[in-house]
Amino acid sequence: MRKKLIYLSVLILIIGCSRAYKEDKSVLARINDYQITKEEFEQEFKDSSFGRVDTPESRREFLNNLINRKLILQDAQERAWDKDKSFLKMIERFWEQSLLKTALDKKAKEIAGSASVSDKSIEEVYNKMVSEGNTDKTYDKMYNQIKWELTKFQESQAMSKWVSDLRRKARITINSELLK
Repeated sequence: MRKKLIYLSVLILIIGCSRAYKEDKSVLARINDYQITKEEFEQEFKDSSFGRVDTPESRREFLNNLINRKLILQDAQERAWDKDKSFLKMIERFWEQSLLKTALDKKAKEIAGSASVSDKSIEEVYNKMVSEGNTDKTYDKMYNQIKWELTKFQESQAMSKWVSDLRRKARITINSELLK
């Protein structure tokens, strides 16, 4: 029984060491207690401006910049600058702006395919432009521009309706005294 326990312990030690070695192989750099894996480096390099010209020099320069960034971030965390109220407010604003942009982009894509402009509408707009003296171009030359403008107008109306619906469904209270 004791021999089995020793064999099992040695086997666990060998497996553990081989896993640790494999993990170490994928670590490209260590900055204090922080590790940059090869995969992380490759992704960040590819997403950076350095990735446009993939040479050993650009990779080294990017790695040095990455190390410098991590050192500065570590120093800032040691000084507790990441707990500063103004920093946290900036993060909150960034998060809100990013989420707002994502929501608007997704809704715009959702709406984009739903707009349909009839040839009759395009013709009506064209005739109005001609009667008001706003164009001297032919209907055929104005067709695509008018269709694009009417489509954008419909999409804009759909976005406004979406926001109006959100407001209608929400419970909103305003303390007018504090607004003064």
